[in-house]
Amino acid sequence: MLQGLSVIARQNMFDKFFSGDFWSTHLLAPQYLEWFGYGFLLTVWISICTIIAATLLGFIVASARDSQIAPLRWFVSVYISIFRNTPLLVQLFFWYFASGEILPAAAMEWLNTPHEVDIFGLTLGWPSFEFLAGFVGLTLYTVPFIAEEVRSGIRGVRQGQKQAALALGLTSWQSMRLVILPQAVKIALPPLLGQYMNVVKNSSLTMAIGVAELSYVSRQVDSQSLQTFAAFGLATVLYIVIIAFMEGWGQWRQQRQLAQGV
Repeated sequence: MLQGLSVIARQNMFDKFFSGDFWSTHLLAPQYLEWFGYGFLLTVWISICTIIAATLLGFIVASARDSQIAPLRWFVSVYISIFRNTPLLVQLFFWYFASGEILPAAAMEWLNTPHEVDIFGLTLGWPSFEFLAGFVGLTLYTVPFIAEEVRSGIRGVRQGQKQAALALGLTSWQSMRLVILPQAVKIALPPLLGQYMNVVKNSSLTMAIGVAELSYVSRQVDSQSLQTFAAFGLATVLYIVIIAFMEGWGQWRQQRQLAQGV
C-alpha cells in the first residue's frame, strides 16, 4: 500500500512539474517565453546584420588607412578616433534622436511607416526605425575595431609576399585581393571573432532606444511578472548560448586548420 502511495505521489509530482502551472508559478509563463523567443531572434538578427556590414566596411577602412592618398588617410584616422573614443550609448542616442534633424521629414515618415519590400520576389517587412538606428549605431561603432584587427592581420603577412606578387605581374589591388587578404584573414580571425562576440554583447545597449532584443524583453518580463531572477537569468543563459556557439565554432575551425597543417 505504501509503495502504491509512493508511486501515485511521484506521478503527481511529475505531472505538476511538467504542467504549465509549475512553470508559470516558479519560472515564467508561456507568453513570457514567447517574448524571450522573439527577443532572442532579434538579438541574433541585429548581430548578424551588424557583423556582415561592419566586416565589409572594416576591410575598406583598413585598406584606406594605408592608402597613398593623404586626405583619405586623414579622414579615416579621424573617423576611427571619434567612433572608438565615444561611448556606444551616446552614438545610439545620436542616430536615434538626431536623425529627425538630419533627414528630411518625408524620409522620416517613410522610415516610421510599416511597409513591405520586395527583394528578388521575396516580400519582407521593413524593419522598425529603432532597429535601423540600432543597426547603424552598432555598425559604425564596430567598424574601427574590425578595421584595426584586419590591418594588424595585413601587417602580419610578410612583405616578401606582396613583392613576389608584384614581380609576377599582379597589380597592387590584385596582390592585395588574391595574396595578402586571404593570409591576413587567417591571422586576424581569432581577434575578429572576439569583436563579433562584442557585437552580440553590445547589442544589449540598443534597448535604450526601444529595440526589443533580449535585454529589453527581460526588463519587460520583470516589470510584468515581478520574477526578476527568472527574467534576467533566462536572458543571461541565452546570451551565453550565443557566445558559446560562436566560441565553439572558432575553436572547431582552429582545430581544423591545425589538422590540415594550415
